[in-house]
Amino acid sequence: MVRLAEEGDFPGFLDLAAQVEHWFGPMVEEPGFHDAVNEHIRRSTALVAVSTGPGLLGGLLFGAKAPVFHVDWLVVSEEGRGQGVGRALMDEASRRFVRGPGTIEVVTFGADHPGALSSGARVFYESLGFTPAEAAEPGPEGGSRQIYRRPVT
Repeated sequence: MVRLAEEGDFPGFLDLAAQVEHWFGPMVEEPGFHDAVNEHIRRSTALVAVSTGPGLLGGLLFGAKAPVFHVDWLVVSEEGRGQGVGRALMDEASRRFVRGPGTIEVVTFGADHPGALSSGARVFYESLGFTPAEAAEPGPEGGSRQIYRRPVT
């Protein structure tokens, strides 16, 4: 089930962040990340994927400002990967926040980044119709990043 995130979901976002800091760099202890999560929750632009058990299966922070929409952060838990959780989060974000014409952009790993293959992020976004575009600034850990885009009609 995917729903809008609530204040009580904040610890779940930190748990998700802890699972991917080796790819993205520090987040759990970073005040800027805390502020971003809390701001998205307040603006109702944060989504979570929940299950019957404890913890979150996934979380998404979305920049819902037309005409260029942004996937600001999307993480699926280790246990939720390969089960359609990321797709469900993206589908719900598109349904709730996106009105065309425009584009949806996401910054993900560059092709040479160690997480590019092991995370499955590039293949995931391509499976949703995103195409690779220009390089982006390196991530906080120094790894390469690339913008992916998908047109919205």
